[in-house]
Amino acid sequence: MKTYQIHNAKVTLIEQPMPECAADQVLVKMHALALNHRDYLVVNGITRWKLAEDGRVPVADGAGEVIAVGLLVTDLKVGDRVSSLIVPNWQDGEMTADKLQGSPGGPGADGVAAEYRVFKHSAVIKIPDYLSYQEAAALPCAGVTAWNAMVESSQLKPGNTVLILGTGGVSLFAMQFALMMGCEVIVSSSSDAKLAMAKELGAHHLINYATNSEWVESVLEITGGEGVHHIAEVVGGSHLNLSLRCIRSGGTIAQIGAIQGICEGTVDTAEIMYKAVNIKGIEVGSKAMHSRMLKAMQTHQMKPVMHKVFDFSQLGEAIDYQGSGSHFGKIGITLES
Repeated sequence: MKTYQIHNAKVTLIEQPMPECAADQVLVKMHALALNHRDYLVVNGITRWKLAEDGRVPVADGAGEVIAVGLLVTDLKVGDRVSSLIVPNWQDGEMTADKLQGSPGGPGADGVAAEYRVFKHSAVIKIPDYLSYQEAAALPCAGVTAWNAMVESSQLKPGNTVLILGTGGVSLFAMQFALMMGCEVIVSSSSDAKLAMAKELGAHHLINYATNSEWVESVLEITGGEGVHHIAEVVGGSHLNLSLRCIRSGGTIAQIGAIQGICEGTVDTAEIMYKAVNIKGIEVGSKAMHSRMLKAMQTHQMKPVMHKVFDFSQLGEAIDYQGSGSHFGKIGITLES
């Protein structure tokens, strides 16, 4: 079978023997993968995602069909459609450091960029029939992270105002979930074309921060000077100071990511205190959260926003494209061609 490995900050396609599943495992024929900014950071060895050695199989998220099950597996059968989990050891309950270990496609475990992949039976989740393999593959990291930020770890109510920064995968999921909850949504981007697409998806207010240097004032104007109730903060570093200016007293900033690769910066801690701001760090989510997200999505027939789908043979090109920030939504990889 064909699989990818990371060597010298590049992905290399190699041949490996077909894997066999142990008693508590399932063998999955992969049909689709989806990329996250995390995958770009891993391949390029940026900040804490730098690998200790070459040879890691990249990509965290994928979906496929179960083609064999181990003797002890009772919750899955041949023919089931499943996706991977971003943190397979976090099944439910509160997050702990131990539960976060073994996330695929990073320093702790091989990823899913292979034609066939063996998983522990608890490390996958069944996907609804209305979602394609490609759509389901887009959910484990970005979808669950956004769900955690907007639903599981928030106090949002219908009519609350939400600021969504950017139009990448996590941001658009956050926008979709906020709209699902009946919130008033403001989306910021440096692209008028992307803002127009966000408008088509239901965004109520659009701000181009590249052409509007006073974009923070625009957020305050929209909210009558009060600021928003909730922010999906995906930039990281010192950008948090801008989010602090946009948030209302007692509001919540969900710190989701660091799309610029910046994980540190100078932050106005006095502003956090004066506004009694809740800053909630979001580190993906559990299998139980994933399950609740799928039920909500199925009820609303919500689907991920897919920007572009590459062929499996183009994985390196796709990862570079992910790093460019040119996408609107998710970048997919198909193994079905």
